[in-house]
Amino acid sequence: MKGLPTKIPFELGISSSRDRGALDVVMLGLDAAGKTTILYKLHIGEVLSTVPTIGMSLTVSHSFSETVWFGSSLKSDKKFSLIGFNVEKVQYKNVVFTVWDVGGQEKLRPLWRHYFNNTDGLIYVVDSLDRERIGKAKQEFQAIIRDPFMLNSVILVFANKQDMKGAMTPMEVCEGLGLNDLKNRKWHIQGTCALKGDGLYEGLDWLSSTLKELKAAGYSSVGTSLF
Repeated sequence: MKGLPTKIPFELGISSSRDRGALDVVMLGLDAAGKTTILYKLHIGEVLSTVPTIGMSLTVSHSFSETVWFGSSLKSDKKFSLIGFNVEKVQYKNVVFTVWDVGGQEKLRPLWRHYFNNTDGLIYVVDSLDRERIGKAKQEFQAIIRDPFMLNSVILVFANKQDMKGAMTPMEVCEGLGLNDLKNRKWHIQGTCALKGDGLYEGLDWLSSTLKELKAAGYSSVGTSLF
């Protein structure tokens, strides 16, 4: 029997967007950055009351010889944790994005990489009001973009909560994440206010056009794993 797919939700009944020509985008960021608010603002045009995206557990009732999800064997009836996630289809200008919003709590961050396989783009959301954790946001961001699966992924940074007094400017967030030091990477930073929707579609404009350009030029935005 084959191992569990890298993106566990496929096993729970969500089919791969690759079959329908959609683009896979993973949305990450520290907790409380506004990821889920952004997702549903893009998906239905409304702001929903959200709670932190948390994990859940599942008991496996079959024996698996190996799994690429954890990189180790799973035995019968072994209980393990799944990453907290929301996933929605977002259609914008004839491009369909499958957006994976993965929980940002500290205990979930080590598991982020299991959502990187076959990812065309990264949306990294930063709470521009959280000056105290910009260093942690940079640390996590740099770890993501250096992962073998993400080496070719297009990078869109949302500097969120620009409507709040005292928020870092997009330029400050850019410097805080070290974006200007990136070499041979396609990236863009966009100031946003998730509650109002400000900047979200401008960011998607850049993301969709950049991915189209790469595809037309014959370049793949999907990385490969060394493991």
